[in-house]
Amino acid sequence: MRPQIVLFGDSITEQSFRAGGWGAALAETYSRKADIVNRGYGGYNTRWALFLLHHLFPLCVLAGDWSGRFANNSSDMAWTVAPLCDSTKPPAAATIFFGANDAALLGRTSERQHVPVEEYKENLSKTVHHLKECSPTMLVVLITPPPVDEAGRKEYAQSVYGEKAMELPERTNEVTGLYAKQCLELAKEIGVLSVDLWSKMQETEGWQRKFLSDGLHLTPEGNGLVHQEVTRVFNEAWLSAAEMPYDFPHHSEINGKNPEKAFQIQCL
Repeated sequence: MRPQIVLFGDSITEQSFRAGGWGAALAETYSRKADIVNRGYGGYNTRWALFLLHHLFPLCVLAGDWSGRFANNSSDMAWTVAPLCDSTKPPAAATIFFGANDAALLGRTSERQHVPVEEYKENLSKTVHHLKECSPTMLVVLITPPPVDEAGRKEYAQSVYGEKAMELPERTNEVTGLYAKQCLELAKEIGVLSVDLWSKMQETEGWQRKFLSDGLHLTPEGNGLVHQEVTRVFNEAWLSAAEMPYDFPHHSEINGKNPEKAFQIQCL
């Protein structure tokens, strides 16, 4: 069975399987060696993402474990049976790519998505802890939100909403940078790998148009940069595609007269 690499994040992850997307590029890089699983949820912040953890990354528990609680302060006990451990192996690696929505500003059009920066860091910590509880050996990579081009966001809003478009930006690059900083600090504190996308993109002159399509989401070049950075981190760890075997023999290794021999030992 091929190992899985799960991409967990917001719309920037959800869109990553589109043509030219960074997730699709990872699938090509790890073709026949690992399965890239897209678990991106457009519009989500880290607060909402916590509700998905037990569904996307179920914990392995002993049969018969169960817990109870009093429902609505009544004498009726509400019981829930813990899920059984199935035969599915946990992912070998996961990227956690949130923050673009958490950094939405209060009092602006996207304030419903806002999560205070301190809570954002705590939510990321809870997410990493859950993944490590799911599998202590899982390679976890935190990715900071990308920078925000405020002028690009305004232009996009005007193109969609016309005169009803927002006057003030719903996100700013300065505030998003605070979230990126907390993401990186957490990675260092708990000892997981990270990609500083917020800083990396801004190293390139004209990053606003080169990497961002609407001031927030990625152009093909922006997707290419994410793929480059994620692949670099994987290679520096133990998940280099070049060093991984195929799941089954390459066709050149199969003897036409004696094909069984090539399949006697499965690569993975």
